[in-house]
Amino acid sequence: MNVVRPPRLQAQFDALPVGALLDPLAAALGAHHNAVLEAPPGAGKTTLVPLALRDAAWLGGQKIVMLEPRRLAARAAAGRMATLLGEAVGATVGYRVRLDTRVSPTTRIEVVTEGILTRLLQQDPALAGIGLVIFDEFHERSLDGDLGLALALHGRALFRESPPLRLLVMSATLDGTRLATLLDDAPILRSDGRQFPVELRYGTPWQPRDDSCARTAATVRQALADGPGGVLVFLPGQREIRRVAALLDDLATPALQLLPLYGDLPLAAQQRIIEPAPAGVRKVVLATAIAETSLTIDGIRVVVDSGLSRLPRFDPGNGMTRLETRRLVRAASEQRAGRAGRLEPGVCYRLWSATQQAQLLPFAPPEIAQADLAPLALQLLRWGVDDPGELRWLDPPPAAAYAQALDLLQRLGACERPAGSWRLTTHGTAMAELPLHPRLAHLLLVGHRHGLRDRACDLAALLSERDPLGAREADLELRLALLAAPAPGQRAVQQRLRQLGAQFRRHGRGPVAQPVAQPDDPRWLGFLLACAYPERVAQRRGPGPVYRLANGRAATLDDHDPLQRAPWLAVARLGGAAGQANDRIQLAAALDPALFDDALADLVTTVDAVDWDDARHRFRAERQRRVGALLLAARPLARMPAAERQQVLVDYVRRQGLALLAWPDQAVQLRARVALLRRLDLERDGASAWPNLADTALLATLERWLAPALGTVTTRDAFQTLDTHALLRGLLPWPLPARLDELAPPRLRVPSGAELRVDYRTDPPVLAVKLQEMFGCSATPRIADGRVALTLHLLSPAGRPLQVTQDLASFWRHGYTEVRKEMRGRYPKHPWPEDPLQATPTARAKRRR
Repeated sequence: MNVVRPPRLQAQFDALPVGALLDPLAAALGAHHNAVLEAPPGAGKTTLVPLALRDAAWLGGQKIVMLEPRRLAARAAAGRMATLLGEAVGATVGYRVRLDTRVSPTTRIEVVTEGILTRLLQQDPALAGIGLVIFDEFHERSLDGDLGLALALHGRALFRESPPLRLLVMSATLDGTRLATLLDDAPILRSDGRQFPVELRYGTPWQPRDDSCARTAATVRQALADGPGGVLVFLPGQREIRRVAALLDDLATPALQLLPLYGDLPLAAQQRIIEPAPAGVRKVVLATAIAETSLTIDGIRVVVDSGLSRLPRFDPGNGMTRLETRRLVRAASEQRAGRAGRLEPGVCYRLWSATQQAQLLPFAPPEIAQADLAPLALQLLRWGVDDPGELRWLDPPPAAAYAQALDLLQRLGACERPAGSWRLTTHGTAMAELPLHPRLAHLLLVGHRHGLRDRACDLAALLSERDPLGAREADLELRLALLAAPAPGQRAVQQRLRQLGAQFRRHGRGPVAQPVAQPDDPRWLGFLLACAYPERVAQRRGPGPVYRLANGRAATLDDHDPLQRAPWLAVARLGGAAGQANDRIQLAAALDPALFDDALADLVTTVDAVDWDDARHRFRAERQRRVGALLLAARPLARMPAAERQQVLVDYVRRQGLALLAWPDQAVQLRARVALLRRLDLERDGASAWPNLADTALLATLERWLAPALGTVTTRDAFQTLDTHALLRGLLPWPLPARLDELAPPRLRVPSGAELRVDYRTDPPVLAVKLQEMFGCSATPRIADGRVALTLHLLSPAGRPLQVTQDLASFWRHGYTEVRKEMRGRYPKHPWPEDPLQATPTARAKRRR
């Protein structure tokens, strides 16, 4: 199929590698409705593919919508296409990004960021008037990109028959086979890139404790000395950009520009950076991952790659999305190196070794596998999907993270489950229509309901952007003041935050249902934060800077932060590394606990706490008012069922173990005696009437033998007063108590007439007896109906062991003579007869004559 192209564009189509695929691509989309295009950076796919397809016969004059992951890339792509057409942006080609829209009734190609496509689909699942949706740079696997593709596939299947909606997925590095399978075995077209040779220069092996900023700055100096051309430096974030810029500040001259490039930079400033530098001026662009794809920065022929990237990762432990600095994946390192060869041969300096390059992971995990899924869950419920499995995904949302997202939405009042299926509430529907995270959408709606619209809008603007004050004091009142009064060096930040606030105010129309008194009172700031982040309400623990959050975690303020004076906080943002015991409070406001009696009463639960207080080591029975894990007030319970009380104490013993109880020797011996008889029966008959008194069995049956005795126990020490011997003996049904004393007697009469203790803790049991007390006894004593011979510890007159034996007769015959020779001189006052079997047993010394 031939695509009609304006003659003035033909040279561009012929010059770039993707031009050879434009006719096959148009034919593939005409026949299959889906296609996958793999093309490396520099192939021309972002700007030429939409222009080439806009006049395809199958498009029928409908629009093309192309998604770009980043605002800067969307604006740049639209601008480049408009330039190729000789038009202004907003004519044939336009764009829609946050806070900036340039489209008109004549616009045929719209470049949008991904959240905007989701809103278009929610408003019209059939996407009437749109004939082709292009997912550009899909290899970045953003959450909105995956959601947009899933909704587009589902909407097309349900609502779009004719003319069919066509889908094109474009990527530089991706497993195209998996994607093609998802798209009904779509054809895969592969293009070469227009890539000039790039020389790779590796550094010394990267070490975890390296000062990456110092190494990067030193490498930039080396690159500037090695050869000409602009330098693009990849760094993980703004903090590193500022530090490297400071280390290179002495290089800045009219002939050498140091230029930062990051997502929060005003769009006009970003645009100026990617444009050609004036003649004779060399650029050093210090950029985040925003410059990895889609953008061509004129004049760049050198790349310096720190090898680091800062990516969001959702921490389910505290419900926070943390920015983690990690090593690159191999695909990203190749993308970065390719920036040096876009326009001419270039050089890429890598701050790691070639061996480490080979060890890099091939691809980054998709954002859906490690992101906060609350926005996705809200949009799916708005779409009418209760189970994500109803849609087709390249990688489905993880079940645990999705369940956690639903739990948050339920706490925010956005959804309910009346008949086993999740559905949006009226409040949730209003939240889903706002272009904000569900927490901030809830904050806006609650603020408007209570007559706090302006404060809520400004607060939402602050929380949807990076902290304008960095790591200073945590108080959000300071940030709100930034919006109200001029601040040196913060004009661009102020302008952006005010734009956002104004945009949010347009969503807050309608009557105020529950106006609060004195809306300018600072206490309402904490109220709004607590509504949006209910699990991060915090209560101070002791006099220091440590707080406990409603979700049970601990968090700290900086040592000198004035917010430490507040006993209660509402926390908006936490920091710190994953796995740390305490998070660091970055943004918060003081919270008036009196609000829990009225405005925040829905956060309060009343529970009857019948449990064991581990802190005070005592039983507790009280009615508590709580905010999550935080205690507001408590009063003792007047009455409580005995069974419930017993179960709390039993559970405590089960957690602590049997060592919590007192175990006198009599109880220990009882367990050992029963265990011996039980083992003998099992060995002989395979069954036994004797109960199992081992630790595991006793812990499993605490309700039976221990619970009835717990009526007076209120403290940990009281457990030591329980008579465990009597409790265990009570487990022996009749006639076992009598049989126990008969078969395994606790004491045994020896020939001297004494009754001596048998120690059952060893197997076989031990009878310790003075040698002279066994005179006249020819056989080893036995128990258990003669089945067990005792181990005799024959003692000296001083009580020291002389012989250990289970064969007393053999000892008299063979061992006694030697013992007699040795001991008669040592203990002359005691009898040592030549024939012990004929002697009188005694425990005494010889009588004096």
